[in-house]
Amino acid sequence: MKIIVTGGAGFIGGNFVHYMLKKYPLYKIVCLDLLTYAGNMETLASVMDNPNFTFLKGDIADREFIYNLFGAEKPDIIVNFAAESHVDRSIENPDVFLQTNIIGTSVLLDACRKYGIKRYHQVSTDEVYGDLPLDRSDLFFTEETPIHTSSPYSASKASADLLVQAYHRTFRLPITISRCSNNYGPYHFPEKLIPLMIANAMSNKKLPVYGTGENVRDWLYVEDHCSAIDLIIHNGRIGEVYNIGGHNERTNLEVVKTILRELGKEESLIEYVSDRPGHDRRYAIDPMKIKTELGWEPTTLFDVGIRKTIQWYVDNKTWWEHIMSGEYQDYYKKMYENR
Repeated sequence: MKIIVTGGAGFIGGNFVHYMLKKYPLYKIVCLDLLTYAGNMETLASVMDNPNFTFLKGDIADREFIYNLFGAEKPDIIVNFAAESHVDRSIENPDVFLQTNIIGTSVLLDACRKYGIKRYHQVSTDEVYGDLPLDRSDLFFTEETPIHTSSPYSASKASADLLVQAYHRTFRLPITISRCSNNYGPYHFPEKLIPLMIANAMSNKKLPVYGTGENVRDWLYVEDHCSAIDLIIHNGRIGEVYNIGGHNERTNLEVVKTILRELGKEESLIEYVSDRPGHDRRYAIDPMKIKTELGWEPTTLFDVGIRKTIQWYVDNKTWWEHIMSGEYQDYYKKMYENR
């Protein structure tokens, strides 16, 4: 089995690469990443010498490059993690989100048609559903929830999902889609909430919290997410959408206070800042479909996962300090200049 993992030097994609190489030592994994600001080759350092792992730098929106790659590698499965994903950045510069998340997806789909790929899997987000009211804890996103986006980021991801579904209906392309809640865990780029708060707390810097911190997210430990995708690409029904949630709802303020408590820091480090435009109130996923069909359930409670995550950042300070300093962007050159 050969799998191309796009966006494999990013947070979730990188964890998926590690997960698959460990679980399926005979599989061949081809990792493709453009190494934009959030792609970090240091995330893949421990697998670079694995004979069943190949890394390629490239853009999923580059049609000639992608066609040549598919023709040369002849993959069985494509798992597309490649995406611009930070909401704040999408508000500042929507164009790049449209290029990568929509055009890039269309190029991959066309390549799958041309080269007869057995399965294309689109990694999406619960943000395509919009948000839920804070005072209705009984409401959850299901696969039937209408798409209702709030930001250029979520709109671009929803557009990609619709395109993937259209290719299945029109061309009978064998696709699946997963929509996950907020992930956390090792290798998370430190501009997102949890790693940023951990890094700032460890450095005794202020921890910026949007608004009053009452926005609620359903947190999913990244390894649980990887196990769900593994099940979907092997056993999921063609053409289906699967929601992947952690059943770990917390307000942003609760998350920040938990991090401070675990690190023995004072809550005086919290600094409330102006809320971002269109900030979704609550995300919550009902993962009953994937549980019923594939037997998947999250195994990591938030209190356990957050301790593991904090400890990883404590033990791997060099990794995130390189990101903060910008040194991580030189790693690709260091890895390949003598190869």
